[in-house]
Amino acid sequence: MHEFRYVGNQLHCEGVSVAALARKHGTPLFVYSEATLKGNYQRLTEALAPLNPQVCYALKANSNLAVLRTFAKLGAGFDLVSGGELRRVIAAGGDPTKCVFAGVGKTEEEIRLALKEGIHSFNVESEPELERIDRIAVKMRRKAPVAVRVNPDVDAHTHAKITTGTYENKFGIAFERVAGLYARAAKLKGIRLRGLQMHIGSQLTSAEPFEQAVRKVAPLAKELAEKHGIEFLSIGGGVGIVYRPALASGEKEWWFTGEGRKALTPARYAAALIPLLQPLGLKVLVEPGRSLVGNAGILVTRVEYLKQTGRKTFIIVDAAMNDLIRPAFYEAYHEIVAVERRARRTVVADVVGPICESGDSFCKDRMLPRVGEGGCLAILSAGAYGSVMSCNYNSRPLAAEVLVNGKRAAVVRERQPVEAIWAGEKPAGWQR
Repeated sequence: MHEFRYVGNQLHCEGVSVAALARKHGTPLFVYSEATLKGNYQRLTEALAPLNPQVCYALKANSNLAVLRTFAKLGAGFDLVSGGELRRVIAAGGDPTKCVFAGVGKTEEEIRLALKEGIHSFNVESEPELERIDRIAVKMRRKAPVAVRVNPDVDAHTHAKITTGTYENKFGIAFERVAGLYARAAKLKGIRLRGLQMHIGSQLTSAEPFEQAVRKVAPLAKELAEKHGIEFLSIGGGVGIVYRPALASGEKEWWFTGEGRKALTPARYAAALIPLLQPLGLKVLVEPGRSLVGNAGILVTRVEYLKQTGRKTFIIVDAAMNDLIRPAFYEAYHEIVAVERRARRTVVADVVGPICESGDSFCKDRMLPRVGEGGCLAILSAGAYGSVMSCNYNSRPLAAEVLVNGKRAAVVRERQPVEAIWAGEKPAGWQR
């Protein structure tokens, strides 16, 4: 569920008109609902309550400081993949001791920073990484807490670019090598074996791959607890959201009325995994990202032109692939609606941006509300992997971001001044 709905013919985020936000702050504009962020977090923790889990929000999905502050105040930890993300968490008031540090390429500088800040655990992705962490920890006279990331070789049946749990992927250590690695790691002076971790992919819409992976990994976790005293099992993240409507008769606006018929709800997720995890007696960590923030945000964009060719209609908007790259990168589907519903006329069209790439498209040949020049569209489910993946291609400034709480709205990232794009650049000395 989420807090975007029509009030009369006006799209609202909680108690605030989206059209009013666009008029005040301009477009492209990301709009986030704080109530949706909190509601998603609370539904997950309530569903998993029998496990007393530690939620470590995967801030790669959306790392805006206001979003991080929201989750930190709810008691969340964080799943990091860089030293920069750790610094973001600290800047947002998050607790480093509740952070887990993932990623295959941790630098020496990042490892030192994480040890200095006292993170909960490193999710170790390779034997060379384990050796590096040990060497640095010994020099710092610390014991580095680690959890090896096990690759269970389970196909998550998701997009090829976001599957992570098979032997074709760069992540983790092969299942059959993990027990031997723990035996060797137990002898390292700078290592504290604290847990075991896995993560099989992103945007999973069925509980079956999670269940399959946990069934395979749970006995290994039990063995490692008995032999090495590990304290936790992290089952990663990856729960998906509904982007594409699965319409049945009468379900014309599923996005506004519910979670969709194909949604993997927290309740279904928990029901599949609690019976497998509870008998272990280990602390359970979960690392959700998209499922907490995906449907909590939209991207508002203004129509610049309606272009008719011999065969096609193009709705040219002021947002582009540099603002939301998922459609261009993953061929991902996002529902697109009118911010102000007027006459219920429709048109079959492509929604495209102004960037000089044929791939700069948000949808193709889709039945859409007919919105004229100057009108606004909302690209839904843009709270995850939206602003966080944006860039300055074509020297386009980064979009502004607004957080809504009830009838209040605040800018939580200013629109980037165009001069800031090249602020760190200068001609070479010989070009004067």
